Amino acid sequence: MSDKLDQILILSSQPDFKERLEELRKSTLYASWFRDDIGERDKVRNVVEDVSKRGDEAVAEYTKKFDGVELTPEQFRVSEKDLEKAHKQVDSALLKSLRQAIDNVRKYQKEIYIGNFKHLGIKYTPIERVGICVPGASVPLPSTVIMTAVPAQVAGVKHILVVSPPRYKGTIHPVILAVCCELGIDEVYRIGGAQAVAALAFGDRKFGRIKVDKIVGPGNTWVQMAKREVFGVVDIDSIAGPSEVLIIANDKANPAWVAADMLSQAEHDPGSAMLFTDSQEFAQRVLSELKKQVEKLKRAESTIKCLVELSKIAVFEDMYDVVGTADAFAAEHLQIQCGDESRKIADRIVNAGAIFIGDYSPVAVGDYWAGPSHTLPTGQTAKFFSALSANDFIKATSIIEYDKKKLAESAEDIIRLAEAEGLDAHAKSVRIRQEK
Repeated sequence: MSDKLDQILILSSQPDFKERLEELRKSTLYASWFRDDIGERDKVRNVVEDVSKRGDEAVAEYTKKFDGVELTPEQFRVSEKDLEKAHKQVDSALLKSLRQAIDNVRKYQKEIYIGNFKHLGIKYTPIERVGICVPGASVPLPSTVIMTAVPAQVAGVKHILVVSPPRYKGTIHPVILAVCCELGIDEVYRIGGAQAVAALAFGDRKFGRIKVDKIVGPGNTWVQMAKREVFGVVDIDSIAGPSEVLIIANDKANPAWVAADMLSQAEHDPGSAMLFTDSQEFAQRVLSELKKQVEKLKRAESTIKCLVELSKIAVFEDMYDVVGTADAFAAEHLQIQCGDESRKIADRIVNAGAIFIGDYSPVAVGDYWAGPSHTLPTGQTAKFFSALSANDFIKATSIIEYDKKKLAESAEDIIRLAEAEGLDAHAKSVRIRQEK
């Protein structure tokens, strides 16, 4: 089965090299899935509109339809008793690791928090209510709660709501609940999908849930489409596509490690992994490692599919072209494994969600431990979106305070500009203060 991977290797010497690279770049473009599936978009829009009109009664119907779980609106919210029970039952060693991860993220977010910046002309205040989407994958994702909720807490968000589909025995996986309890989040709802996004955006006072001001967190296509639909009613972090990694490596890197890093993203299904290098020999060694390692994975078949359909190993003529093309791809995760040159190459990169420098910085370190949030821009949106941080949970209010003397010094200029735009009432509002 792994022999299929031979087709992912492309060489600069091949006549269609640039065309294949451009095809690959286009396949990763921002929300390509959104443009390609108008029918799905219309379905999502219908769900969002229905929830906006009928509230939690509609959410209950869609939860039964899409998740196969029958809940009344009164049953959506997880009780404090269930949260505490999950917290008590979590493995002690796992809880210790979770607590350290939380501490790491909290420390990093405090260090970069712009809300500590003081200036007379601006005031920073936290967003009041934030909703977090946690996917209901086949395995629990407690790291998603940490990487979204902790930055919000550092920013001073007062009310954090968590939604996650009831995919674990008709409810949310206990590890997710345990992390919520550890973080002091007591408003957790066992709902997911587009209907959960709409429920967060519009609220339902009949059942005691007030709408949020911002929605963050990952999710499937329907979740991302729904976030786009409600944008403007609430703020969102970004519209994220499948997870991706782009690795820049030369022959000084360990091919087994590079292969392992590629597989760690491809196993997401969907997930893409690309290697850009200037050494054909190194590329062949990585390809051999991919074939060897993938067969041992629990998700070998789906991982191979992602490698074949969404991934490539590209061999360029030189490292200059490697870096330039990598920057154009603006990957979610960018790893650089080029020995002593790794830091210099990183300094040349402008577009990336997160950069992992050196042989000992696999993406997993960022996913779980280092401190920056793993909620990152995908599909080349790193050209204008940033990694989620505490700074995304505050808003800036401009402060303007003039006294009589200062206004007098600027009055004629302000009046002149207002009259140039034909806004005589604007000009009058300044002139009247200058009249004796």
